[in-house]
Amino acid sequence: MPGRFEGKVAIITGSSNGIGRETALLFAKEGAQVTVTGRNLERLEKSRQALLDAGIPESNFLIVSADITTGSGQDKLIGETLEKFGKLNILVNNAGASIKDPENKTGISQGLDVYEQTMKINVESVIGLTQKTRPHLAKTKGDIVNVSSIVAVKAGWSLLAYYPMAKAALDQYTRSAAIDLISEGIRVNTVNPGIVQTGFHESEFGWSAEEAKKFYDDMGANRSSIPVGFAGRPEHIAKTIAFLADRDSSEYIIGQNIVVDGGTTLVLGIHANVLNSLSNSSFKK
Repeated sequence: MPGRFEGKVAIITGSSNGIGRETALLFAKEGAQVTVTGRNLERLEKSRQALLDAGIPESNFLIVSADITTGSGQDKLIGETLEKFGKLNILVNNAGASIKDPENKTGISQGLDVYEQTMKINVESVIGLTQKTRPHLAKTKGDIVNVSSIVAVKAGWSLLAYYPMAKAALDQYTRSAAIDLISEGIRVNTVNPGIVQTGFHESEFGWSAEEAKKFYDDMGANRSSIPVGFAGRPEHIAKTIAFLADRDSSEYIIGQNIVVDGGTTLVLGIHANVLNSLSNSSFKK
């Protein structure tokens, strides 16, 4: 039985690891021809091997090493995809990062260079790729799925002020682009993941694998942080991305943010303190 993405071609940025890699695997298993891209050659090789291990023939995927924060990197990614597969149906803008301040400053004390780099990878790369893929997606009546974060939603994040700003800008860009592009048959939506067990915290904060595992385990065990009781996995986000990229499943969804966070954004900070207080009170009886 053919998969739901049979005959479709997808570019998935930031697919050398984590959510992007899992999304590439899912799309490929569902019949899509996928372009995997990133900057880390070692991680790209792991993605290539993961696809092969899943039984995906090399004719159905393409590995492109490119820096999508540059115009030349964007052109390389799109050009090589079209050269191999001849068309484009789906663009998943998954690449993103919080940029560490070289002087270890936090919050609004971080330098403007950190702000500019943060906006470049999280917002400007999406704008550039959307503009450049627009004519190709218009031909196929394609779909764009942007990957944001729950840090963009409501609560502030004092530790890294610019990353939430960038993701909030991405959310608003999704809404504006959705209105602009739907007349050409192109849908645009966003996924806002919560805490997900990827390599993000290791790479962004310099944690060891053991430190990251402890963080995920501790957060998952704390239902005042993640009500569902566990930290998310990359496949949770990949399945939501696939849902938004699949016309049969989500044709009437346009310009929306789908939060996938195990309930984290439903819990206010004050709730955690109230719950701790109630646990030792008569209300528990």
